[in-house]
Amino acid sequence: MTTSLDTETRIEVSPQILLGIYTTAIKIKIYDDTYVSALKTGKAAGMYYSPRGQEIIPSAFAQVLRTDDYVLTIYRGIHDQIAKGVPLRELTAEFLGRATGTCKGKGGPMHITHPDSGLMVTTGVVGSGLPIGVGIALAAQMRGTDQVTVVNFGDGASNIGAFHEALNLASVWNLPVIFVCQNNQYAEYTAYAVGTSAKHIADRAAGYSMRSFRVNGNDPAQMYHAALASVEAARAGNGPTLIEAETYRFRGHTPADPMQYMPKEELQQAIAADPVPALRQRLIDESIATEDELGALEASLKQEIDEAFEFALASPQPDPSELYTDL
Repeated sequence: MTTSLDTETRIEVSPQILLGIYTTAIKIKIYDDTYVSALKTGKAAGMYYSPRGQEIIPSAFAQVLRTDDYVLTIYRGIHDQIAKGVPLRELTAEFLGRATGTCKGKGGPMHITHPDSGLMVTTGVVGSGLPIGVGIALAAQMRGTDQVTVVNFGDGASNIGAFHEALNLASVWNLPVIFVCQNNQYAEYTAYAVGTSAKHIADRAAGYSMRSFRVNGNDPAQMYHAALASVEAARAGNGPTLIEAETYRFRGHTPADPMQYMPKEELQQAIAADPVPALRQRLIDESIATEDELGALEASLKQEIDEAFEFALASPQPDPSELYTDL
């Protein structure tokens, strides 16, 4: 059964939770802005997939998951990686292909892995993380732990065979796994309605006897409610959940993407409703934090991010001998 929360539905959450969500979300936003700037100025090179506009989704999960819980993501996954706690220095170094990176510079932005933080897999193949997540959840179940696995993917991945196979098996085995579709309305350059027959991805859960939520992924309270309910169910042994978090990405599929396939008014409306500054204003309006307090927080995060880039840029390239190790 799909639980749909109307965009006007207001769910109460504690001030501490809202502030925690904002702290992670603004960290992701600042990091993304810094990386895009580094690309434009030539300080960084290579592929980068911006998650701007989707920051709230993993930030809400960060308030619920433990360090020993597992997260899997895709190449557009820097927000998921930051939210799970991957150290910024090693994360940035890996993005820049440096020897000090999480994978010694061998994985790059499409293959970030940091088991100590619970970030198990970043995959460059659309939808391929879904069956891997099922395997990780099965391992936790077999060990008898209460660890939860969260698998993030885009709306385009819901149309490949691995999506259906993963959901079916997770339901059959009652696994502690949460499938999070970050539906940003576009599968690379293809609008949702052009490539997907289902009105809502969350409705597909019914075919696998699986609980599901369809929420406004830009609403911190709705997102937190769905994350909490699904994690609690998985941890209690009550099986998997499919979450469709509706959102929008503000930047192109790649940095060189002119975004001509996106209607200008649609994009402008989405950016005008940017969830990060909206949450910031809510914190001020509800006296959860002052302008000065938030300014100090943001300055501290910007310094941390700048230091991570300085560390990465000063780090060496992998030695050629590394071609023969870790194989």
